[in-house]
Amino acid sequence: MPVPALAAEKARRYGPAMPNSQDAESLVAAADVLRGVLRPLKFSLPVTHVYDPLDYAWASHTAYLRQFGMGRKKGIFLGMNPGPYGMAQTGVPFGEVEAVRGWMGIEAPVQRPPHEHPKRPVEGFACRRSEVSGRRLWGWAAQRFGTAEKFFEDFFVVNYCPLIFLEESGRNRTPDKVPASEMAPVEAACDAHLKRVIEVLEPEWLIGVGGFAENRLEIVAGGRPGVKIMRILHPSPASPAANRDWAGNVDRSLVKAGVI
Repeated sequence: MPVPALAAEKARRYGPAMPNSQDAESLVAAADVLRGVLRPLKFSLPVTHVYDPLDYAWASHTAYLRQFGMGRKKGIFLGMNPGPYGMAQTGVPFGEVEAVRGWMGIEAPVQRPPHEHPKRPVEGFACRRSEVSGRRLWGWAAQRFGTAEKFFEDFFVVNYCPLIFLEESGRNRTPDKVPASEMAPVEAACDAHLKRVIEVLEPEWLIGVGGFAENRLEIVAGGRPGVKIMRILHPSPASPAANRDWAGNVDRSLVKAGVI
């Protein structure tokens, strides 16, 4: 299909492309509310340290929202929570340093969390460790769409929960392993934030990156008119399936569903 015809078809299906900086400011305001609600929460052992990149990496997180959170999106990819060498360092979902700095063109000062784990230091954009999940996700996006601008024209990526839970050993404890009573206020705040993101960006597709994210999407947006929910394989190297052509697997799933 010629480019003008593609543009006309997109406009017919999703409305005219009208990027609006107010969309991004709405996302910034929603993130600010979320970090304010989460800030006073406490967690019990085995969690000993909790990081919130929305606080100490606020500059780069808001740069991400303002640069790419404008206009209606065809789809939103939802992750679970930050990894120690991704969003924990850059403030960007799945934020592997080179992808954020080199592909997205974002780099901003990152502070340190007030209670830092000695085995999980926050070095910001100076971090030399690579977040495998982020490298896979953004590597796929770069291969499929070329530029970050082309990807974010139709899609956006957000994490359900911005908190990183660490045990005394430095081990990452995922939100689904935190006691339900302690996660209840977290989920209430994160559900409200996710709902607001969906309201602002008006996606046709909600794509859970893994089962946890898909489940939260069903809870928050299941039955929402005009919205379809699906899951893709999580890119974590802990998943044997993800270590076998993750990008090809995801590409095929999204093409089959009609997302791309």
